[in-house]
Amino acid sequence: MEPIEINVKIKRFNPEADSRPYWSDYTLQARPSDRVLDVMHHIKWEVDGSLAFRRSCAHGICGSDAMLINGVNRLACKVLVKDLGNRIVIEPLRGLEVKKDLIVDMDSFFDSFKAVLPFLINDDAPPPAERLQSPEERARFDETTKCILCAACTTSCPVFWTNGSYIGPAAIVNAHRFIFDSRDKGTAQRIDVLNAGNGLWRCRTAYNCTEACPRDIPVTQAIEEVRRAMLFRGA
Repeated sequence: MEPIEINVKIKRFNPEADSRPYWSDYTLQARPSDRVLDVMHHIKWEVDGSLAFRRSCAHGICGSDAMLINGVNRLACKVLVKDLGNRIVIEPLRGLEVKKDLIVDMDSFFDSFKAVLPFLINDDAPPPAERLQSPEERARFDETTKCILCAACTTSCPVFWTNGSYIGPAAIVNAHRFIFDSRDKGTAQRIDVLNAGNGLWRCRTAYNCTEACPRDIPVTQAIEEVRRAMLFRGA
């Protein structure tokens, strides 16, 4: 594909040097098949080395390059220039403190993730081999094993924007993964966490989280399944 001219507008902010956020505009050549991450690499490496953003695997697995692209939470490594046109607007994820430019403080996000005890809990004596389950039992929570902790779902949630202490969709998705695991015995502990004031009941079923997920996890459906499990247990 022949290169085209594109305009890239990036929201910048360095709290150590800037009093408020500002916009930087870049005009450059890019192929329609280039990813937004390729464009950002070009800017970083050849135009403006001061631009700060996270990226690692560049293949949609690590989730580190989640950001707001043309008004939608996406992974920069998965979005092509041809899907956006010749004007691209990039901003940091909403609802999290900006450390510099597109880098946000993920500590509160991971605190919520850790709060739901995202690991197998089972105090029964271990069997001679692995703890077995049927294909049907494994399929019950298959979708929620796909979470890559990019925070795209949580930072697309209007409740999270107004209440940063809300536990958020990603944490609930990871609770779902273990609540519906037939080998796990920690459901009551997780439900106690989700039943707190800033837990699952804050969800208003806006569906933003499902639309934002780069792994196509049915996030809202998972939240509703956990909600029903909590109601069934009288939470």
